[in-house]
Formats: sequence, C-alpha cells, structure tokens
Amino acid sequence: MKVIVIGAGAAGLMAAGQAAANGADVTVLEKNDRPGRKLLITGKGRCNITNTVDIKEFIKNIPGNGQFLYSAFNGFGNRDLILFFNENGVLTKEERGGRVFPVSDRAQDVVESLVNFCISKGVEFRYSASAAAILAENQRVSSVKLKDGSLLRCDSAILATGGASYPNTGSTGDGYRIAETLGHTIIPLKPSLVPLETEEEWVQEVQGLALKNVEAAVLYNGQKAAAEFGEMLFTHFGVSGPVILSLSRTAAGLLEKGYKVQIRINLKPALSSEQLDSRIQRDFNGLSRKQYKNSLGELLPKSLIPVIIKLSGIPEEKPVNQITREERFGLTGLLQSLTLKVSGLRPLAEAIVTAGGISVKQINPKTMESKLIKGLFLAGEVVDVDGYTGGYNLQAAFSMGYLAGINAVR
Repeated sequence: MKVIVIGAGAAGLMAAGQAAANGADVTVLEKNDRPGRKLLITGKGRCNITNTVDIKEFIKNIPGNGQFLYSAFNGFGNRDLILFFNENGVLTKEERGGRVFPVSDRAQDVVESLVNFCISKGVEFRYSASAAAILAENQRVSSVKLKDGSLLRCDSAILATGGASYPNTGSTGDGYRIAETLGHTIIPLKPSLVPLETEEEWVQEVQGLALKNVEAAVLYNGQKAAAEFGEMLFTHFGVSGPVILSLSRTAAGLLEKGYKVQIRINLKPALSSEQLDSRIQRDFNGLSRKQYKNSLGELLPKSLIPVIIKLSGIPEEKPVNQITREERFGLTGLLQSLTLKVSGLRPLAEAIVTAGGISVKQINPKTMESKLIKGLFLAGEVVDVDGYTGGYNLQAAFSMGYLAGINAVR
C-alpha cells in the first residue's frame, strides 16, 4: 500500500506513523521546511496535548461537531495518547483543569517524538513540497499532484493540512481547496478561540496586564450566556488569555446574530459582595488618613488602580475615612462587575483554531474516509471540528489522525 499524507502537523504525523506501523509505504508532503510548525507554538510553546476528562466531557468541550468524534475518541482516546507519548520518550504531567503537558514543558519534544516514531516505522518526509491537488479515477484516489506539476501515485491519501489560522505556520487553507475540488462541502470558516476587541479605550492603559483567578462572563441583552474561571490578559485592542479564548466562540455566535455583547469580569470571584465589602472596610480602616488613590494597593494590581479609581467616580484625593457607604458599595460592585463592550473579534489569522471546514456529513466517523472518494482520508483542523482550550483540539487531531492512518492501510 502506498499512502501519501499531506501535512506534517499533529494529525498528519500521527496518521503517517500509524499507517507505516500497519505496513504501508508512507510519504509525508510538508510545504514548510520542517514539521510541526503550529504544534511548536501551542500552549505558549509548552504543548497542551490532551485533557484527562472522560469521553462525555471531551465531547461537551468540543462544541463544533464533538459528537462526530465519538468513534475517534473510543478508538484512540486521551489515555492511549498519553501512553503513546510515554512509550515514545515524552513523559507527561497533569495541571489545573485536567490539562496534560510534557514534563519538560517543551512542544519541541512532542514534535521530535512524533517525527522519530514516523522515521522508526520507515516514513519518508519531503519538505518544501506543496500539494496542489488529489486526483481521483472512478471516484477513487489515484495520485497527488504537486505544485511543481509532478505526480505521485498512491492507493490512499490523507489530507491533514490544518486550518486557516496562524497562516505563517503554513495553515493557509490549501486543504479546503483540494477537498472542494473533489466535491466536498466546505462549511464557512470562522475564527474560534480568538481574542476579542472592545470599545473601551482604558484597556490600552493596562495592556500587558495578566489577571489570574478571575471569572469572565459573556452577556447579551443583560443575560449571561457563558462564564469561565481562570486567567485573562488585557491587550491594546481588548482582551485575550485562556478564559477569553474559551468564551470567544459564544461571543462570536451572539455578535453574528446581531446582539450587543459584553464581557463582565469579576476580579474577586472567591468573595461574596458582603465579604468583599468587609475586606475593603478593613483596608480603609487601616489607612484611614490616606487618600483614596493610595488605598487600593493591597486589593489590585498597580496598573489597574488608576482605571478603577476613574470608573468608580470617587474623587482620588478623598480621604478614605470620608468615603460613604454608597461609594464603597459602588466600588464593590465595580470590582465584581467590570464590564467591557465587545466590538468584534480579531481576524481569523490570529485565531488559535479555525471553526468550519470540510463537512463532517461527508466523512465516515469510524474511519475518517471520505464518503465521496474512496481512499481519501481527512483528519485534523481541516475538518469542521473545533473545541475549547484545554487540550481538546489537539486530542481531536491526534484521534482523527490515528483512525485515518490505520484505515488508510485497510
């Protein structure tokens, strides 16, 4: 069996290794000069490979067609993936929220492990090799055409070119064009897991400020649509960081429907409003002769203090022992409901994951084979599947790649 894999990302590398392990003659075509470009930057370069939750929770955390992956997760789940990496030289550790990382905190180790696994099984890599088309005869894959015009004959082809986000890593949407030429429907592409732009100008004053242990919620028409707890980051254009990225899919859907969307940040989610008020009173009592502007150092990061003072409406020169009960309650409310108006999303090129792609209705979920073209297998972000942050997207890519690899040989 001659199998050609297009793309040396998470799905492509796993598919290539598994196909070769099952006896196929495998060639990987990668348009970049090296493998795993996007893998290297995932999880801030640490590579959050999977999560420890069960299959039910996994599917819940993949709002973009998670049900389609039921067979893939059953065939090659998170425990299988952890075992695979452990056996191939990458020890793993579990962190908050069930996230699994290499013990070394190096995405490079994950890429090297996958490439070494492939090479040990006899996979041939061709770098700086761009696929232009997959050719079919009588609705069956026959060859892959490269951009230089050359043809490579094959029995099966695995399309694992990634999405359209972070195009400088090579994810420029080539796979969608190739699949569409073969008759596949492409669900319109949208950014998923993407920073949000906000109207408020004060965010620029605190750009670069990272907050831990906050709760952020998406609001529309005053109603709460979703909420997340964890870390976030202020930027020159708005907000980013893990909780914002997780909420961005919900925000995007609401903006698309024409709703006015807000992000509400609770800076002190561990305290009730009464407990926070008591805490502020304690601080004020200990600093009774100080001015308001010098009284918030124990409560807030330094760069956020001028913003909160301005938004609270309490004169900054006011002695804290003269601050009224109403003013204090207003401050408490502000700290637990710091609200920003969402004006839009950052572009698809800045999204961690692409939503949309090859329609899952045209793919056999048990094998990842196309229902339209025999011998064509589809895996990874090129497929219309997307999840939240936390290792869900990479596990989806590895699981789809595994199924595509073993079934491309059969």
